[in-house]
Amino acid sequence: MDEGQQHPEPPGPLAGFTVGVTAARRADEQIALLRRRGATVLHAPALRTVPLADDTELRAATADLVERPPDLAVATTAVGFRGWLEAAAGWGLAEPLLDRLRGAEVLARGPKVKGAIRAAGLTERWSPPGESLAEVLDLLLDEGVAGRRIAVQLHGEPLTDFMAALRDRGADVVAVPVYRWLPPLDIAPLDRLLDATVTRGLDALTFTSAPAAVSLLERAERRGLLPELLGVLGSAVLPVCVGPVTALPLRARGVDTVQPERFRLGPLVQLVGTELADRSTELTAAGHRMQIRGHAVLLDGVLKPVPPTGMSLLRALSRRPGWVVPRAELLRALPGSGRDEHAVESAVARLRTALGAPETIRTVVKRGYRLATDPSANSGDQVSGGPSAPQAPTTGDLPSAPAPGTPSAG
Repeated sequence: MDEGQQHPEPPGPLAGFTVGVTAARRADEQIALLRRRGATVLHAPALRTVPLADDTELRAATADLVERPPDLAVATTAVGFRGWLEAAAGWGLAEPLLDRLRGAEVLARGPKVKGAIRAAGLTERWSPPGESLAEVLDLLLDEGVAGRRIAVQLHGEPLTDFMAALRDRGADVVAVPVYRWLPPLDIAPLDRLLDATVTRGLDALTFTSAPAAVSLLERAERRGLLPELLGVLGSAVLPVCVGPVTALPLRARGVDTVQPERFRLGPLVQLVGTELADRSTELTAAGHRMQIRGHAVLLDGVLKPVPPTGMSLLRALSRRPGWVVPRAELLRALPGSGRDEHAVESAVARLRTALGAPETIRTVVKRGYRLATDPSANSGDQVSGGPSAPQAPTTGDLPSAPAPGTPSAG
């Protein structure tokens, strides 16, 4: 290599993967973090917010608390608490509101909102170690709330169960609806994101608020796509939530999600990379090291974009690397290919061209195709999404691949 010639930058950990983003707030920051790691991002805000200065419900709740001070206030989010005070200032109610809050016990759901409370010149009485509203509720119910006036700062979610539990124990609960969420004015981007999800055009879908998850589920139900959406989330498409509260609407529908240990954007993006890497397939074929990603293959460290039909073929072959996969089975793996097995030949040719290493896929005359794997090189490899694939035979006539789920012969 000539002096001064630079090595090409290696592909990022998310190169070859497509990630959907549902966030409205701080979406640019999340998208930048994902793209910095190489991801292709499809963004569609699942929500829009009512401007605080125009929110008559928030203004009415603020005036009510100024007139009849609370005994206790629960602050749930830093951005929501700061936004409330900023809106109150615009209405000329900031000082009266702060005066009432100084005379109340203030509970902070987590460290970020604790910082917002202190920045306003207030002092919180307590903050739960697990950053959970369930812990706040347990404390209040243990202490007793009968006859107490409690202000609960909301942030998009109505917190119906939380407030109902307080009211059932005799509390006078005032909801402070900061940043009320509504469906987006332009629903087309959300529909495109939903379509990409149900057709498995995404590898992961991120959520940073429970209302965003609710909005996507409601839109899917309205379009008659809810069964398809629930079917792919957690299996073909990885749902990643910033925390357990965000995951609740999905879990209520039976969707298993993953969350980072720290409920922040940075750890969320790191988790996306870790989880998708764990789900990818790594193997050696014809001496080439391959990692099969969402819509590309990392071949000997070089990212090779592959069209959707090629990825479908490659995944079908990689489920049992080294075994002959019949044309009829490969045809079923091709989306919208009909009954003509010549479609398999055309798709294989395009896949070989995309990889730039045609020797990695072997033709077995009159039978089908197989990955040219080296069993000894692949002995430690894992095929994602399931147990290790059966080891390819090394001698004699190559058998056809057993049907998925069928034990291989001993």
